[in-house]
Amino acid sequence: MTTDVTDIRQNPPVIRQLDEGAINRIAAGEVVERPASAVKELVENAIDAGARRIAIEIADGGKRLIRVSDDGCGMSSDQLPLALQRHATSKIDGSDLLNIQSFGFRGEALPSLGAVGRLSIVSRVDGQAAAQITVNAGEIAAVRPAALNAGTVVELRDLFYATPARLKFMRTDRAEAQAISDVVKRLAMAEPFTGFTLTDMSGGDGGRVIFRADAETGDMFDALHGRLARVLGSEFAENALRIDAEREGLHMTGYAALPTYSRGSAVQQYFFVNGRPVRDKLLIGALRGAYSDFLSRDRHPAVALFLDCDPHQVDVNVHPAKSEVRFRDGGLARGLIVSGLRHALAEAGHRASTTVAGATLGAMRPERPGGAPVYQMQRPSAKARGAAYQAQAPGFAEMAPGSAHTTPGFAETAAVYARVEALDDTGSEESAVPQAGSVPDTAPNDPPAVQETFPLGAARGQLHENYIIAQTADGIVIVDQHAAHERLVYEKLKTQMAAHGVAAQALLIPEIVDLSEEDAAQLLAVADDLRRLGLSLEPFGGGAVAVRETPAILGAVNAEALVRDILDELTDLERSSSLQDRIEAILSRVACHGSIRSGRRMRGEEMNALLREMETTPHSGQCNHGRPTYVELKLSDIERLFGRT
Repeated sequence: MTTDVTDIRQNPPVIRQLDEGAINRIAAGEVVERPASAVKELVENAIDAGARRIAIEIADGGKRLIRVSDDGCGMSSDQLPLALQRHATSKIDGSDLLNIQSFGFRGEALPSLGAVGRLSIVSRVDGQAAAQITVNAGEIAAVRPAALNAGTVVELRDLFYATPARLKFMRTDRAEAQAISDVVKRLAMAEPFTGFTLTDMSGGDGGRVIFRADAETGDMFDALHGRLARVLGSEFAENALRIDAEREGLHMTGYAALPTYSRGSAVQQYFFVNGRPVRDKLLIGALRGAYSDFLSRDRHPAVALFLDCDPHQVDVNVHPAKSEVRFRDGGLARGLIVSGLRHALAEAGHRASTTVAGATLGAMRPERPGGAPVYQMQRPSAKARGAAYQAQAPGFAEMAPGSAHTTPGFAETAAVYARVEALDDTGSEESAVPQAGSVPDTAPNDPPAVQETFPLGAARGQLHENYIIAQTADGIVIVDQHAAHERLVYEKLKTQMAAHGVAAQALLIPEIVDLSEEDAAQLLAVADDLRRLGLSLEPFGGGAVAVRETPAILGAVNAEALVRDILDELTDLERSSSLQDRIEAILSRVACHGSIRSGRRMRGEEMNALLREMETTPHSGQCNHGRPTYVELKLSDIERLFGRT
C-alpha cells in the first residue's frame, strides 16, 4: 500500500494531543507485555518497599487475577492517588538518572496496569489507618478506608480487558503461569533474605502452591547457596563452585556449575547486575567464552552470577522492561567474568559433578522385582574377608592342620573367620592375613594403602584396554584412559603456548583484505593481541589491511575469511576469541592424537602415574568436549546395587 503524496500535501495531517487514557494504554504496551511483566513490576515494587514476605496469587495464567501482598513500608492515603499518576515515583528525585539503586524508578507500572485492567491498591503505613484506591481502564475512584494489618496488597483483575486485541496475543494459561513462575524465581534468587510464595488460585479451594522459598539466614554466600538449592535444585547446589572475584571496582559473586554439570540449553543461566535480573548478550557471550575450552557447542553451562558496581558505571535505563543494561566499560565486565570463572574452574582441579555417578548408577540399577525383600547377612570385616580369600586360595589346604592334601571344609574356614575376628588391631597375626584387593607386582612406589588415600585411589586393573579401575578409601573410580590423557596433554600444550607464544608463518605474498575504513580501524586496534596469536596485520592504505603472517599451527588458511570472522565478532561482542578458539581446537586435536589410545594395555605404574597427574592438573575431570573423564562410585552406592543396604 502506497501513500498519495499529492493528497497529503492538499490535506496535511493534523497534530493532536493524545488524551491521558490513550497515553497510558500505549505505555502499557511497552511496560506490560504479558501477565509475567505485570507480576515483575508489582513484585519489584514490593522489594523496593523493604518487604520480607511477598505472596503472589494468580488465576488463569494471570489473565484473570494477579494479587501481590507484602509486608513492606506501605503508602499513606494521600500518596495513593499520586502513585497512579504517570512518572510519579518515590525511588528517585530526577537529579541523577544514573544513580539508580532500586528496581523501579520510572513511575510507569501502576498507571499502565490501571489503564488496561481493573486495579485495586490497599495499603497501610505503620501508625496510620489503611486506605484503598481503585482504577478501571484509567478511571480513578476516590480513596476510601480499608482494613489491613501492614504493608500493601495490589490486586489486578481482567488484565487487558480495556485493550481486548492484546488478549489475542496471549499464550495458554499454562504457558503464562510458567512465565510468571520464572519471573518470581529470578527475583527470589536476587533477594535470598526475602520469602516468596506463588499460588495458583485457578482451581479454587485455597489454590495450589507453585513455588515457595522461605527467607534464608546466615551470611550472603550461605543464604544464596540455600536459595539456589531451592530454586535450581540440590544437584546444582552440590555441583556449583563459589565465585568471588573483583577487578577495578567491579565485584562478581555467585555460583557456577562444573562443566560436567552442563545443560542441553541455556535455561539455567542467570545474571544479576546490582541485584537486578538481566538478560544481556555481553554477559552471555562472556560466559560462553569462559566455558569455551570445556564444553562442546551443543552444551551450555549453568550459572547464577551477580555483578555489583557503582551505579554510575552501568546504565539500566536502556530497555523498556529494564532487562538489559549497558556497562561504561564492557570489556572490564567481560574480562572479569572470563577470568573469574576460569580461575574457579582451575581451582576445582580434577573434580567432576556428582550427577555423573548418579547417572552411572541409574544405568546400572536393574528394575526391582516384586515380592518380599531378600535380606543379606552382615558384611564381614576386612580381616574376615582376607581370611576367607586365603581359605579359598589353592595353597590353603597345605597349611590346614591334618589336611595336607585336601581342600578345607566349612569348619576350617569358619575357624579362620573366628580367629581373625577375635584379633586385636595390633595383633601379631595380622600381618599373616592377606588384605583384599592386593596390588600386583607392577604397583608404583607408594604402597597400596597410601595410594588409596589419594582422591583417585590406587589402580587395581584395566578393563577392555580402555578403562582403569582404581580403589579409593571408600569406593572405586572408573577412568576413561584416553579421555583423561587427552585432557592432560591438551593442558600441557596450552601451557607451552602461553609461555612461548604461537609460532607464525610468513606469507610469501601478503594477502590484501579490502574493508571499510571503520572496520579496518577496529581491526587494527587489536593488532597487537592478534600478533601474539600469530596473526600479523598492517594497514595498506584506505580501508585495506595486509595479512603478512598467520599462525603456523593452522597450516594453510583462508586469511581473508579469518580476518572477516574476527571482525564480525569484534562488532558483535567488542572482543574476538575466534582466532584463539581455532588455535585451541587444533591443540585439542593434537592432544587427541598424541594421547594414550583406546586398546592399549597399561602397566600398574603407568595407570597410577596417570591418576596422580590427573589429581594435580586443572580441568582433568572432563575431556576437551565436556564429557567426564572418570566416574566415582561410593561403596555404599555399590552395595545398594546388590541389595546389601
